[in-house]
Amino acid sequence: MPKLTINGTEVEVKEGATVIEAFKQMNEDIAHYCWHPGLSIAGVCRLCMIDVEGARGPQIACNTVAKEGMVVTNQSEQIKDIVKWGMDFHLINHPLDCPICDQAGECGLQEQYMKFGQYDPEMDQPKVKKRKVVDLGEKVVLDSERCILCSRCVRFTDEVSKTKELGIFNRGDRSEVGTFADKPLNNKYSLNTVDICPVGALTSKDFRFRQRVWYLKNDNTVCNGCSTGCNVKVYYNEEGLFRVTPEHNEEVNGYWMCDEGRDIYKFANKNQRLLKAKKYDGSNWQELTAGKAMQELHHSLFDDVKTNCSKVGVVFTGQYTNEEYADAMQTFKSLGVASFFEWNDTADKAGDFDDLLIRGDKNPNTKGLQDEAANHSGLKKLEDAINAVNSGQIDTIFVMAPENISVYPNYQSTYEALSKAKNFIWFGANKTDGFEKSNSQNTYLIPMKSYIEKTGTFSGAKAIQKFNYVTTIVAGALTLSEAMTLFQGKEIEFELRSKPMTSLKNNHFTLNRGKL
Repeated sequence: MPKLTINGTEVEVKEGATVIEAFKQMNEDIAHYCWHPGLSIAGVCRLCMIDVEGARGPQIACNTVAKEGMVVTNQSEQIKDIVKWGMDFHLINHPLDCPICDQAGECGLQEQYMKFGQYDPEMDQPKVKKRKVVDLGEKVVLDSERCILCSRCVRFTDEVSKTKELGIFNRGDRSEVGTFADKPLNNKYSLNTVDICPVGALTSKDFRFRQRVWYLKNDNTVCNGCSTGCNVKVYYNEEGLFRVTPEHNEEVNGYWMCDEGRDIYKFANKNQRLLKAKKYDGSNWQELTAGKAMQELHHSLFDDVKTNCSKVGVVFTGQYTNEEYADAMQTFKSLGVASFFEWNDTADKAGDFDDLLIRGDKNPNTKGLQDEAANHSGLKKLEDAINAVNSGQIDTIFVMAPENISVYPNYQSTYEALSKAKNFIWFGANKTDGFEKSNSQNTYLIPMKSYIEKTGTFSGAKAIQKFNYVTTIVAGALTLSEAMTLFQGKEIEFELRSKPMTSLKNNHFTLNRGKL
């Protein structure tokens, strides 16, 4: 564990660490563009310049290994001047696109110019014009004029996705990033190139021009797109969720996530959600609050379930938390119900596996469901539940439906099959506008909270991970645990919004504009 001194402060780093990693470990500012901790060292931006005591001249911190007793600084006037010149060269041909660029507000170029640049430009030649709005593939757009040729995106497709679509073409000030002929950027991890682009050269088609980042809050959670359980950051305001990006976790997903996982914000938003409970009596639908619906179910069904427990079934999907499974199974077990079923349309589809992050089971918590069920009566197959309903062996069925229905191709057909039961209670986060009727004469649809709106634990394929409440999308929706408490006739402490949400769309900076 070598010890070195950086800007007057001693720091101990792991063997083989570079000086730039030591800077990052200390949270000490150092200019850089091309270095990324998840990629190989390129050393092409020449901005992470340092003075090393005893060295013949300035060095680059990204490719200098930390040694015992090394004394390093990036605060000398010589280094500051070198970095300013480097910044000047990077900006020679960079367009003034900040007002219309999606990267504005989280741009490394803007941030580092304010920290290390602020030079007086001396270039008297016109900027080189390059291609703008270049379609690289299904999900990514390139603006060549903004690109600073850090090569991060090229190294990502070479080293991480190993799909090798990108390269740097031409020479000198005509150099630009592009795709090889007949090889668009359509790999399953393509949007990671947008995350690691330090400027606004690569942007996401999905997020492009949809929100200014300073109108968004963000919080950490766990992706529920498959059983990997990537750590992610979700961006939101009072209008809902707008994007998902990876959050570093060395043990689970490193610095990356798949493109499919980035869509998990969509099914949590209001336009995809069941906003109120619904009751169907065989001819008409009636809307009511979730609490009122569960109160009615307690009065009309609780005693009947206890008396006729052998004719009751409960269907689970692997998209709820460990805590919700424990509460639900314990509730039904206390009533004598022993018929638990697993509904999983996506389990172990080998064609969806890869050697990076993507797994065939598209549920975040299949393992948690199966582990909890092992403490009770185990899980039977969904087909057994459908057959039992058709034969009359089960006349009351509770269904804990998935919230990510895009990975459940049999979603509607399963609804139709199970709704043939005499009493049909469907717990789900998604709207059911396409379900014009139910085959049951006594149907309740109960709105559930999404993973964004609750705290819990997923037992993923790589780790058991806790995630916390982020924000409220549907006021009045319930967790499965809350629903079970209400079903038993007990009360719950219920807050429509447990985290205060300011009016994030107000631009509070307009009142303090400074001098022109």
